[in-house]
Amino acid sequence: MNSVFNTRTINRKATRILSLVAVVLLGMSASAAMAVNLKIGYVNSVKVIEQAPQAKAALARLDKEFSPRDKKLVNSREKIKSLEAELDKNSLILKESEKRSKERELLILKRDVRRAAQEFREDYNLRRNEELAALQKLVYKTIINIAKKQKFDLILHEGAIYASDKIDITDRVLVNLRGKFKRGK
Repeated sequence: MNSVFNTRTINRKATRILSLVAVVLLGMSASAAMAVNLKIGYVNSVKVIEQAPQAKAALARLDKEFSPRDKKLVNSREKIKSLEAELDKNSLILKESEKRSKERELLILKRDVRRAAQEFREDYNLRRNEELAALQKLVYKTIINIAKKQKFDLILHEGAIYASDKIDITDRVLVNLRGKFKRGK
């Protein structure tokens, strides 16, 4: 009999499925037994980056470095506004050639300010990314240091859906970073 539902085929498939289920269950129980001995920690990296004194210091450095250029841009924008107002006010009095000259001057000034603002944003973003990379490197080293000293087997961060307070070591990382900041490191 050549039946699609051959009994031997069904028995072989059932045996394979049961074997696979047994292997999976054994693997899960072995994993569970190993997990009992693991020391796991979690770090809220967003909180660390926001609250680390090194981040505040980096922002202060960026502000100090870029505030003069920002003030120049603000002054240039104010100058454009005053020239526009002057041109509007005197447009009926000015000769056509003077009016075109003022409009051209205003157009050139606007273009220069747009270009300067674009360069400012690019430079600021580049420096901000450099400062952030340095801070992330310091945070990473601090977390590794804590993990090794306190004998953690696994430290999690981004991507964790839930982490209990019992395994959250974020505050330990922040305390360590504050200590380093006070020591000037």
